[in-house]
Amino acid sequence: MTAASLDPVLANDWIVACRSSDLRDRPIPIVILRERLVLFRTEEGVHAFSDLCVHRGAALSLGCVREGRLVCPYHEWEYSTDGACAKIPQLPASQAIPLKARARTFACVERYGLVWVNLAGNEPPLVTYPEDDDSTFRNVIWGPQEVNANPPRIVENFLDVGHLAFIHQGYLGMPDHAEIGDYRMVEEEDGIRSEEIAVFQPDPDGSGQAKNVYYTYKILRPLTVRFTKRDRELGNLMTILLTVRPVDEGKSVAYGILSFNYDTGTTDEEIVEFQDMIFAQDKPIVENQKPENLPLDLQAELSLRCDRVSIAYRQYLKKLGVALGTA
Repeated sequence: MTAASLDPVLANDWIVACRSSDLRDRPIPIVILRERLVLFRTEEGVHAFSDLCVHRGAALSLGCVREGRLVCPYHEWEYSTDGACAKIPQLPASQAIPLKARARTFACVERYGLVWVNLAGNEPPLVTYPEDDDSTFRNVIWGPQEVNANPPRIVENFLDVGHLAFIHQGYLGMPDHAEIGDYRMVEEEDGIRSEEIAVFQPDPDGSGQAKNVYYTYKILRPLTVRFTKRDRELGNLMTILLTVRPVDEGKSVAYGILSFNYDTGTTDEEIVEFQDMIFAQDKPIVENQKPENLPLDLQAELSLRCDRVSIAYRQYLKKLGVALGTA
């Protein structure tokens, strides 16, 4: 089954492949929608090929990059960044390389500290993340986090404000302040945004003082969403861009960009450790939700007004025709 047949909507989108820091002097293997890819870096930038040499089916990810070419580990055929085989050591120099000696290539870009791949070749606009170009923000890359669940379940959990007081009590909420006020969803040119939602937290700014902070959620793409936490008293802003790589049915990898316009008093490593801890609290819930596929029929489950973000997300997936991880 090809990626397009598994889910043509997602195959047409930009999917996160890895962190920029993962891609150095060696090629690495990545799976997106069951498609086995090899990613590699040259002076020209980042590149994505099918992880398959056309000669004898060796995994190109086991090879190396030599003078700007991807070299097969088996017979050392060398592939240029456009996919054409530029050297076959077993042939005399005078003999032309067969035109069929090509690797299958995919669109690949590096942005916001992440590497993104488009499997269908249509190259739609990539999501925007303005904090990346704003010098007042500090950006920290989080992930990869492997999850035994389909991407829509992971994304919806991130968009769910009602569980904060319980799953993350003592950190992001308090059980005796679990009520969520009503809010509206607003359609914008680049996505669907919630109005600000008041969330009572025990110590949102490190002062030891419990108070309300204000969350805004935004649906950008089927597997890429963001939220903003605003402290109205201090003017502090924190944003997270969450994006998920679909590997196969029931298997995904999550990544994030965390941005702050204030001094957190913590190192990048400590920020990642905290986010890992929060995600570890969510993970067993998400991995055991039934059904595994997110129901897009709004009558299939009982929803509350505080679920307006997840309702909008389900409607969005249904409108686009996303198949993987939906029911």
